[in-house]
Amino acid sequence: MSAKRVRVRFAPSPTGPLHMGGVRTALYNYLFARKHGGDFVLRIEDTDQSRYIAGAEEYIQEALDWCGISPTEGPAQGGSYGPYRQSERKAIYREYADRLLESGHAYYAFDSPEELDKMREDLKKAGSNSPQYNAISRENMRNSLTLSAEEVESLISDGQPYVIRFKMPRRQEVRVQDAIRGWVVVNSAQLDDKVLFKSDGMPTYHLANIVDDHLMEISHVIRGEEWLPSAPLHQLLYDAFGWEAPAFAHLPLLLRPDGNGKLSKRDGDRLGFPVFPLDWQDPASGEKSSGYRERGYFPEAFVNMLAFLGWNPGTPQEIFSLDELVEAFSLERVGKAGAKFDPDKARWYNQQYLRSTGNDELAQRLKSHLEAKGVSIPSMEKLSTVCGLMKERASFVPELYEQGKYLFDKPEAYDDKTRRKKWKPESPALMGELMERFAALPAFEPETLEQCFKDFLEEKSLGMGAVLPNLRLLITGQGMGPGMWEIMALIGKENSMERMSAGIQNLSSEAN
Repeated sequence: MSAKRVRVRFAPSPTGPLHMGGVRTALYNYLFARKHGGDFVLRIEDTDQSRYIAGAEEYIQEALDWCGISPTEGPAQGGSYGPYRQSERKAIYREYADRLLESGHAYYAFDSPEELDKMREDLKKAGSNSPQYNAISRENMRNSLTLSAEEVESLISDGQPYVIRFKMPRRQEVRVQDAIRGWVVVNSAQLDDKVLFKSDGMPTYHLANIVDDHLMEISHVIRGEEWLPSAPLHQLLYDAFGWEAPAFAHLPLLLRPDGNGKLSKRDGDRLGFPVFPLDWQDPASGEKSSGYRERGYFPEAFVNMLAFLGWNPGTPQEIFSLDELVEAFSLERVGKAGAKFDPDKARWYNQQYLRSTGNDELAQRLKSHLEAKGVSIPSMEKLSTVCGLMKERASFVPELYEQGKYLFDKPEAYDDKTRRKKWKPESPALMGELMERFAALPAFEPETLEQCFKDFLEEKSLGMGAVLPNLRLLITGQGMGPGMWEIMALIGKENSMERMSAGIQNLSSEAN
């Protein structure tokens, strides 16, 4: 196996939006492929046409592109192992179902839905905890194991609906080696005779994915834990075909923030966070679901956060570029236990990326946001300065404006807590005198403003706390924020003086 070229696949079904757990599966496949100089294949598993949702495949591709983990092969990219949609590979699968029939590893089953229901009911009445079509119950059903060859041929020629089932061995120890969990051992007596080929002429997932992985020369199958119960069947299918199985790795579940159960869309709706990478509108119901992109997350932050849901580098480092993740990633450091999603940690990651982004780039992002809101856009130089002042206090680009509106317009209200605590009877006269000092300055720069203020405090024998909170209140309406001298220099002398004058009047009238 080690000598083979590394080829991995991400194989989602186009039955709706891509869950963040699916994105994590795609990410781990991508990281593993790049780490080993291999190929990352996108394969759309659309054999179940009854569940197909229009737009879902395009959503999957767009989400991967946004995350920066685009496949090297796939429906959009092409490649030497296509087609990459299972519905376009339909003609391939019947040949392999026939091979299993010929070798005795599969059989025809003609049972009607009513007969299947009766079988399950009978097994329940007999005390069976798992009434299923298996090595015992199949002996009493209508299939090619219980019917004569002539009867089978007659039923098929008459157009009788049938499925093809895998003939599960009666009692066999099935061993599957998993790169994350070690050996997984199951007795075949616990497994049922899965349908491999449906009556509509389409294969089930079990047959199609085995055949496709073999024909596409997939070396490693890295997928979610929910597929672990299917791994013994898949191993038996590889054995039945006489093929070498790929290496398996089953990733831990993504859990709710409280750790109880698998993370779902309902949890996001209830607790106010997205579970999809992009916004999605259900074409049937019209229901809208929010995505990380539209919530203002950097794709790099989203990917960095996802990488740590189940994997850790073994070092204190938490911020990784995609290239650094490629270098550090290994399946050996993926855990078995479910990974608890923390929405606060997701915000923290976005905050770190926002802070590390250059002011000019943030200004371009903020400009787009302001244009969408219909806010008058100042110069890009001013926007860049605004970003530099506000980014240590924001987690998302819109917050650069929402938390710093006073950098664009005069305050409409004054922080009540600061006013009650700091605004004294002597404050109007004191702040009026400070305003005159500022107005007389020839240069309205941060250093000049700060020195003027310090000189004023020294002359009046006042502490910083007696004056600075009131100055901030007059200029911004807030009780805290970034450096006052940078704020005043940014909004300019005229605006600063107007705000101080209006604020003194407003706060004085409120006090009376």
